Amino acid sequence: MTATYTIDVFSSLDGFGTTSGNWGGYWGKQGPELLAHRLSVYSAEQRMLFGANTYRVFAQMLAASTEESDVRDAWVTQMRNLPATVVSNTLEGPLDWPDATVVRGDAVDVVARLKEESAVPLRSHGSLSLNRALMAAGLVDFVQVTLFPVITGQTGTEPIFQGAADFDLELIESRTLDGRTQELVYRPTLHA
Repeated sequence: MTATYTIDVFSSLDGFGTTSGNWGGYWGKQGPELLAHRLSVYSAEQRMLFGANTYRVFAQMLAASTEESDVRDAWVTQMRNLPATVVSNTLEGPLDWPDATVVRGDAVDVVARLKEESAVPLRSHGSLSLNRALMAAGLVDFVQVTLFPVITGQTGTEPIFQGAADFDLELIESRTLDGRTQELVYRPTLHA
């Protein structure tokens, strides 16, 4: 039996994963229900998967933060304490992450092997270009999008699915958090 692989991304309504504006983390829309739900999701046994760029961003962001910072929300701390695989041909270990390993090679081959060998589900938060390649290869079982109630037409950066293949999405789960933020979980299939 193969492990499931979930990509987990944050998005503005217009499809951007980040912003160059002064919105702040979560576009300023985090609330107690969202944060508690994220902690619950990340408290389950699983292995994280990151590309080199996302790992670098997380490592720099955490290194520059203080214990009291919003960057170190309980779910982020929990994510950092999960075992992680960083797919990279440029990074060298050891990494500044408690239980992370660098694996070299083609991401599609690495993740296909991980799916076969892992006894726990696999999850990635971010790693947009890596995950677009994994979706095209049919390795992604679930796409979890947390949709924040903002439009960042002027300041949005990193369109989450720009350059992705075409997919049909089957809605598996949906929830509203804090009365304003949507979490949508889909099963993707390559559009024929």
